[in-house]
Amino acid sequence: MERTIDFAADPHIGVFARAFEEFAVVPPMATEEFTESVAEALDVEVVRTTVQGSSIIGSLLAGNSNGMVVSGLATDEELAVLREHGEVMTLGTSMNAAGNVILANDSFAAVHPDMPIEEAEEIGTFLGVPVRRLTFAGIKTVGMAAVATNKGVLVHARSTDAEIADLAECVGDLQIGTGTVNMGGGLVGTGVLANSKGYVAGFETTGFELGRIEEVFGFLE
Repeated sequence: MERTIDFAADPHIGVFARAFEEFAVVPPMATEEFTESVAEALDVEVVRTTVQGSSIIGSLLAGNSNGMVVSGLATDEELAVLREHGEVMTLGTSMNAAGNVILANDSFAAVHPDMPIEEAEEIGTFLGVPVRRLTFAGIKTVGMAAVATNKGVLVHARSTDAEIADLAECVGDLQIGTGTVNMGGGLVGTGVLANSKGYVAGFETTGFELGRIEEVFGFLE
């Protein structure tokens, strides 16, 4: 199976799509080749929609099996599409890029350290998980500096021991590992789509980087 793909010749596939356990959300402009690759690799249904009229779904949408958190600027029509597949919470502050500022799986959520405590707690309650304000490699946009599935968490290669220790307090026995994508990019969330069943990475991701992704997410045979 092909493990590297592109979105309109762009390797930053995690900016344009968001993967969950049972479905993935992609923009309407996504090619059939892209959607078929995602559906096959992750064993998911593919949902097509924009968010606030934009194709950068991965930056504007986050969540887990309990629900989705989306930009408060999403339209009623976009919210209706998403609600066909689960509960939806909209962000009400200036931090509308939910996919950038939230990292979540079915056991924890991490959020931008400057997010208001009340909103962070609301997100945790909605997703049904404990929530913590974190950084990775000093980067506050945790949703792009890491990728979380129910099997592991891949974080920016320059994440500090202290940051990894803070994450470990949240994730229990889940595997945590550092890595890169697309020939050395530390913002792994921009280049990987993954769930507990599979993954795909941006087409510039090297064999070594793919091996690290497979190790962290438990796909090594």
